[in-house]
Amino acid sequence: MTIILFFFLGGIISVLGGFFGVGGGFILTPILLLSGFAPVVAVTTSLLFTIGTSVSGIFAHFRLKNIMWKEGIISGFSGVVATQFAHPLVLYIERIGWDDVVIPVFYAALLGYFAISLLLRGKKASVREKQTLKKPALVKIIIIGLAGGFVSTVLGVGGGFIMVPLSMSVLGYEPKKAVGTSLFAVLSIVSVGFISYALTVSFDYRIGLLLIAGGLVGSQFGAKLTAYFHNYEISLLLSMLYIATFFSVILKLLKLSEIGLGLLSVFVFFFFAFSFFKIHQKKSERMV
Repeated sequence: MTIILFFFLGGIISVLGGFFGVGGGFILTPILLLSGFAPVVAVTTSLLFTIGTSVSGIFAHFRLKNIMWKEGIISGFSGVVATQFAHPLVLYIERIGWDDVVIPVFYAALLGYFAISLLLRGKKASVREKQTLKKPALVKIIIIGLAGGFVSTVLGVGGGFIMVPLSMSVLGYEPKKAVGTSLFAVLSIVSVGFISYALTVSFDYRIGLLLIAGGLVGSQFGAKLTAYFHNYEISLLLSMLYIATFFSVILKLLKLSEIGLGLLSVFVFFFFAFSFFKIHQKKSERMV
């Protein structure tokens, strides 16, 4: 039963990860925390899972021509540098016994900020996606990569969790380009981050591999789903995911983990129901 559960969970999360370009770990980390995993173990497991889903998602977005290679390499390298500063910080927080509070609070603060920023941006996205955007400054790309790498290592997320919304708001990328480029940069970030943790933290590799096995197909499907959505719809759905995850983390801090898991389940149901509607709508338009 446990094998089926983690396999199924990996598949669902990877669909969301491939669709939003967040690598999957952004969604998996709070679920593991809500399920009773120690914060550092949850972070390590999520990083391993994100490696697998990122590889699969990159192939899908490559075919869709959603990856900006130069920008992805620069932000990815910057993120790798940041992981080396974040890793010892997390281990120190764990040693002094603050990891159960500091990591969830930091997570919730970032989720709240990006949920609001994406909601505000969603009102303008349908207009901006038709505009010709200026080439982003190199310094901005590096700073976003550093931020993604730091957050990735501290929270066990792919880095796309912070890089996707920043790429849209600061660099002006359209959501589909932000998603594809983020996944490419995330691969190098999470690989280095995972190796750093794997050498110092004991965790169950079987769980990580089961999650990856379930996610290999899911991330491909998630990436392909973006073709059925407008850019502003992707932005709004991502903001909804951030809001649901934000409240689930708050509920975790309030010792209401079951309600937090239920809230995330509601969002997942809505996302797949809406996706089914969009696919059906697209097919109907083609038949007319």
